[in-house]
Amino acid sequence: MRIVFRLIGTVGLATLMLGMAVGTSAASDVTGHVYVNDNTAGNNTIAGFDRHTDGSLTPIAGSPFAAGGQGTGTLVGSQGALQVSGDGRYLLAADAGSNQISVLRIRPDGTLARVQGSPVYSGGFEPVSIAARGHLVYVANEGNKVTGTGSNYTGFTLNAGGHLTPLSGSTISLPSTANPGDILFNSTGTSLIGVEVGTSDPSTFLIDSFVVGRDGRLTAAPGSPFAAQAAGPFGSEFSPADPTHLYVSNAHGGAGNGSVSALAVAGNGAITSIGTSPYPDGQTAPCWVEISHDGSYLFTVNTGSTSISSYHINADGSLNYLTTTAFKSGAGIRPFDARLDPSGAWLYVVDAALDAVSGFAVSGGSLTELSGSAFPLPAGATPFGIVAI
Repeated sequence: MRIVFRLIGTVGLATLMLGMAVGTSAASDVTGHVYVNDNTAGNNTIAGFDRHTDGSLTPIAGSPFAAGGQGTGTLVGSQGALQVSGDGRYLLAADAGSNQISVLRIRPDGTLARVQGSPVYSGGFEPVSIAARGHLVYVANEGNKVTGTGSNYTGFTLNAGGHLTPLSGSTISLPSTANPGDILFNSTGTSLIGVEVGTSDPSTFLIDSFVVGRDGRLTAAPGSPFAAQAAGPFGSEFSPADPTHLYVSNAHGGAGNGSVSALAVAGNGAITSIGTSPYPDGQTAPCWVEISHDGSYLFTVNTGSTSISSYHINADGSLNYLTTTAFKSGAGIRPFDARLDPSGAWLYVVDAALDAVSGFAVSGGSLTELSGSAFPLPAGATPFGIVAI
């Protein structure tokens, strides 16, 4: 009997150890996470994914997570509606349906928990884009199209506990024609840019440039706002390698007339053109911009052409067009915001028509869509923001 029990015990122990090994292997395959602002009608949610070594995505247990505010349940075009705090501990989400910003704590296993006191009033109407740098946060509020009010940039401070506090005297009012598409800091936090997509009137295609003071408040650059170089300036990003180089997609040039502007931002915020900017990609509606972490390559998502264009960024900040990669899902999808993972090996793109995330392997300026792409989002999602950690 002792031999039998010993044998059973040994087999049980071996089975337990095998189970632990399998579990450990599965856990070690997770290299990070991807989050999407679902912008769901009514109670807004954030979809969370485990990111695996092959770039594939699987839902995190418990996803989607309640954001706290409300989404619109409709398509919203903007870049940066979901951001990670400077210390990597929190997600900041635009709740466009309730004029609020939610703060969620990122737990070690990737699950999310709403911070006490969240969400907070965005300072305007329909927040669409968030900029975060250190303890400073700015929000671009789209504004109420009916009343023509509530369009602005508003500042906040974010403390170590994840509490978002309005920054007095920080609000910059915008005209009702602004239709802001993006707001962002450069890597040093000394410059802040806001992009006014505008209307059909060329005089409304503008780029707002500010110097960020030590107190977090903004001073408009001499000559700001600056005229955009083409119709419908939209997504934007500063080079990670050079905080004075800014890139802005031009979305409304018409079929086959898309381009990306390369701009130099001086210490006082003044903006000038780099080289022969803007640089065409021959596509329709380039809207979202992402740059490789070493500052060598730029990717722009062409919503109208359902493709992604790649450029090489030269030492002087000018661009050389390289190639365009189509989505395997075909025409008629709505690719939106895009983000690289921290390693730069994978590019993830939110699609508002598929309610999914498309994933691409990155090799220099070349993209190859993953075999399992696109990865579905929760039912009811109308996404407009994504981050990868």
